[in-house]
Amino acid sequence: EEDWRGQDPIVRLRDVVLEQGELNEEDFVSLQDAATNEIESAIAWAQTLPEPELEKARSFVTLPFLDATSPEPDAGTRKLSYTAAITEAMHLEMQADENVIILGEDIAKTGGIFGLTRGLLEAFGPERIRDTPIAESVTASCGVGAAMSGLRPIIEVQLFDFVTFMMDAIVNQAAKARYMMGGDLKVPVVFRGPQGGGLRLAAQHCQSLEALFANVPGLEIYAPASPYDAKGLMAAAIRSDNPVVFLEHKLLYLGGEEPVPELPYVIQPGEARVVREGADCTVIATMAMVERAMQAAKRLDRKGISVEVIDPRTIKPLDTETMIKSVQKTHRAVVVQEAPLFGGIAGEVASVITEEAFDWLDAPVKRIGAPEMPVPYNERLERQYLPDAERIEQAVLSVCYR
Repeated sequence: EEDWRGQDPIVRLRDVVLEQGELNEEDFVSLQDAATNEIESAIAWAQTLPEPELEKARSFVTLPFLDATSPEPDAGTRKLSYTAAITEAMHLEMQADENVIILGEDIAKTGGIFGLTRGLLEAFGPERIRDTPIAESVTASCGVGAAMSGLRPIIEVQLFDFVTFMMDAIVNQAAKARYMMGGDLKVPVVFRGPQGGGLRLAAQHCQSLEALFANVPGLEIYAPASPYDAKGLMAAAIRSDNPVVFLEHKLLYLGGEEPVPELPYVIQPGEARVVREGADCTVIATMAMVERAMQAAKRLDRKGISVEVIDPRTIKPLDTETMIKSVQKTHRAVVVQEAPLFGGIAGEVASVITEEAFDWLDAPVKRIGAPEMPVPYNERLERQYLPDAERIEQAVLSVCYR
């Protein structure tokens, strides 16, 4: 095998092309001159442009967040589970828009290992519900390319820990493509799947990874905690023209049925939900931690402490206005996340509250999260690892100086 290192690559390319008989030397030179002229013209054009302004450049990062034109509908009396609500949202959006497709491992005939795509193959066929090989990076890259080409792909991450294989496609391609194209592109792709602990799936299958994406401009992050929100936010994610990371907690898959409207609807990204009103302390929690915050609030009621519970619903965009307004009323705040505490979403929320509502605080903002370690497999250790109602209760008591 010949060693071509050190040779001019253009000379090498010419030699290969001429050897294969695809072009003669005159054609090659002509093609080379045309390419050189095109590049030089592009450079000359770029040099005539004014220096960009920061705000203009920032406008290229994302398209405006989806604007829900109608208010959230009444939940009604029909009940669905968390998983059924997400499935129904995907079914309705696929019915309404033929550009919506789903890619993922075992999602077609099997219906997904947690059953969230069950029945969709029968409804929409193998062209739109596609099983993919165990090659997460390839699946994610195909989804980004499909989105750039005019489709609206949903990429199922079988367990969200496997999203680490997809990071280049999500972080370097989907999140940055619009900005790098000067705002002349949209990437409407949804990356969805189950994360979080509580099912004894151990260190590599139970992580809470929302903070990995929160620091990446160009991404939206949705984290519904109820069947009602899951359906409305899934519809919003699919309709968004920006890439969305859609987090589904595994414990919520096991939850009971709750009222969910039958007709399609969307929930406005960036609008938190006040799950429970209170007067003495604000507790802000996401996903499975919302129910644990509610449990703590009920226990604290018996001790004469009134807790307001807020579910952000979307982490990016984040509704800081609702949180600040609540803290201005209660004068205290506890922020709960399931992930290890250092570098997490709770720190960001606590920082915003401290910056924007410091004069209203009667105590420092308290954060709750997991210890700095992987999720344990041992059942007793896993229970100790995950934040629970008792820890939330104790945190509220501490900021209330009780």
